[in-house]
Amino acid sequence: MKSLTILDGGMGRELKRIGAPFSQPLWSAQALIEAPEFVTQAHLNFIESGAEIITVNSYACVPFHLGDALYDEKGSTLATHAAILAKDAAVNAKQDVLVAGSLPPPFGSYRPDLFQPVRAKEILTALFAAQDDYVDLWLAESIASIKEALVVQSIFKQTQKPCHYAFTLSDEVSSPSTLRSGESVCDAIEAIITGKIEGIFFNCSIPEVMEQALQATNDILKKHNITLDIGVFANSFAPISQDHQANDNMQGCRDVSPEQYFEYAKRWRYLGANIIGGCCGIWPSHIKMLSKWKKSLLTAT
Repeated sequence: MKSLTILDGGMGRELKRIGAPFSQPLWSAQALIEAPEFVTQAHLNFIESGAEIITVNSYACVPFHLGDALYDEKGSTLATHAAILAKDAAVNAKQDVLVAGSLPPPFGSYRPDLFQPVRAKEILTALFAAQDDYVDLWLAESIASIKEALVVQSIFKQTQKPCHYAFTLSDEVSSPSTLRSGESVCDAIEAIITGKIEGIFFNCSIPEVMEQALQATNDILKKHNITLDIGVFANSFAPISQDHQANDNMQGCRDVSPEQYFEYAKRWRYLGANIIGGCCGIWPSHIKMLSKWKKSLLTAT
């Protein structure tokens, strides 16, 4: 099994927690526009808690959050600024820290029904170009359908850097494990497994649904005799319904404690996950507990 690497937690909610300007529809882009020092501070909070990978705060640098006019004017510039902030935080860290470029869902989280492949490729290509000079690896976040994954894969063909696909899952525990689109995890992985790929992740879903997705991933990787990074960064949300409107309200958190999250993480590790962090509502305190766990594992060996 690959050694454990600690990913950061949820940037958006961390920005809100530390007092950054934060509202819908701009979400995490508001701090980037109005008070970028908060973005730096959020990165540092996760780094000081033990994160070994931090993610560029470009998740909301899309028309869905910025609006068409602001995106056309500043979307790429904001994404570049976000990448520079992350790179600077990593370079100045006391420990080795990698920067993951972020390709977000262009038309809103959890909404595969809104996906437009041609427009999505235009948006994601621009975000890729805006960040690529400053990142060490790539992370496509909250992929909700196979169509989305295939568009991402077409963009990842441009780079030799490690590329990871993070799927968001239905928050209903089911067999087989499914994406927000209703498509099975197995079918999603099969669709991209022979292309440009170094990792399969699952993110921005409740912790309870991750285990079945990891089991499905293991089955597919074993079938193809392939070894990839396997990652998990769950959220602390209440379960999200299929008709959720991402920009209409703040999704409610249920305050999964660091201790509770750690118990889930141990099971994910047992099932082969080698990169573990958190998404929305997972704070530096959660990451600190994961980091201490990693150190205990190293001491034990």
